[in-house]
Amino acid sequence: MIRLLLLLALLLPAAARAQDDAPETLPQLIVDFPETEAIPGQSLSLRLTVLVPTFMPKPPVWPSLEAPNLLVRLPSRSTNPVSERVNGETWAGISRHYRISPMVPGQVTLPPQEVQVTWQDLETGEPRQAVLSTGPIAFAGVVPEGAEGLDPFIAAADLTLMQEIEGDPAAMVPGDSLKWRVTAKVQGVSPMFLPVLLGPVELPGLAAYPDEPQVSEQDDRGVPSGSRVESVTYLAEAGGGGALPEVRLDWWDTDEGVVKTATAEGLELHVDGPPPARNEPLDPRRIAMLAGVGLAALVLLWAMLRFLLPALAQWRAERRERVLASEAYAWRGLLQVIARRDHAGLRPALDLWAGRVAGPDPRRDPSVEAALLALGAQRYGGGAANPGDTAWTALRGALDKARPRGGRGSGVASLPPLNPGGAT
Repeated sequence: MIRLLLLLALLLPAAARAQDDAPETLPQLIVDFPETEAIPGQSLSLRLTVLVPTFMPKPPVWPSLEAPNLLVRLPSRSTNPVSERVNGETWAGISRHYRISPMVPGQVTLPPQEVQVTWQDLETGEPRQAVLSTGPIAFAGVVPEGAEGLDPFIAAADLTLMQEIEGDPAAMVPGDSLKWRVTAKVQGVSPMFLPVLLGPVELPGLAAYPDEPQVSEQDDRGVPSGSRVESVTYLAEAGGGGALPEVRLDWWDTDEGVVKTATAEGLELHVDGPPPARNEPLDPRRIAMLAGVGLAALVLLWAMLRFLLPALAQWRAERRERVLASEAYAWRGLLQVIARRDHAGLRPALDLWAGRVAGPDPRRDPSVEAALLALGAQRYGGGAANPGDTAWTALRGALDKARPRGGRGSGVASLPPLNPGGAT
């Protein structure tokens, strides 16, 4: 008996919850889609209504219904509170109104759309959530009979074209400019269905600078309208000119059920001045020749980098070695030591130079020996010394006389004199 009572205690709350979740007590979604065919550009009315038995503490999360080749708009005051009788009770709800416009002819099927609803559960005192689905939404864009040849297809209650001209198209000179502006106004359809109005046109002596199109849309109690403005500035660069074609739009009048045409007259531009220089295309043979010359230059540059530069570096290194081993290099070093009055560096520099002199050793020359002795006496005070720099001057003169003309040590190639025609 106790076990039976416990089992009943567990089953009763579950039964109560099942009764609370019965279909007649759960939120409901109503889809109102009375018409399923429309002329491309015209709108179909779709209304989604959510009903709950209590109230909604948060607004529903509505679908966007976005899809390719489909224009979806929300008219003003598209979302409104509603109430309806369900099973003899008053349920609260919210309704969302969409205007769906197929942009091209053909069948369109939207996948099931979900609406997330938050509603208050009076039994628990807590908010609950539910996700409701619409099921597939199918409709079609249909071209009316007699409008099959329209490309692009435009259906409107009214469509007009206007143009404005800033400048004189018949009397331009290089440096002048002219602005051509064309405005298309429509009623009963969104201006986004309007095509490009001013296409590119090449005119001799004129440069074209188009501005970004300006599109504006209005909604008057669910009836769309608006305008598209395009403008191009033409700058005269040289003599020339030409004709700008008229702007022509064929459209379907939804009120009268016939095809009509809106036009804006074209322009004839004339620029006084010398004609622009002709830019003739290059001869293919000339292009091939230039390409061959460029390729040969690249090959030559690669060969120089690959072979000539290492050879040049080796030649410079060998030439430097010959210069450093020459008698003239040693002679210049010796003269620099004498000019500095460098006693410590004199003997090494003199020995290096003497080893590279062809013929008798210049250190054995009597005048050189005498100058060296005098220089030593002057430094160490061991003998008579000439005052001041006389000993260094005497040594320089003695070395000049002892130096042979054009001679070097064996095995060292001769270099040309640094001062041709006179002694160094």
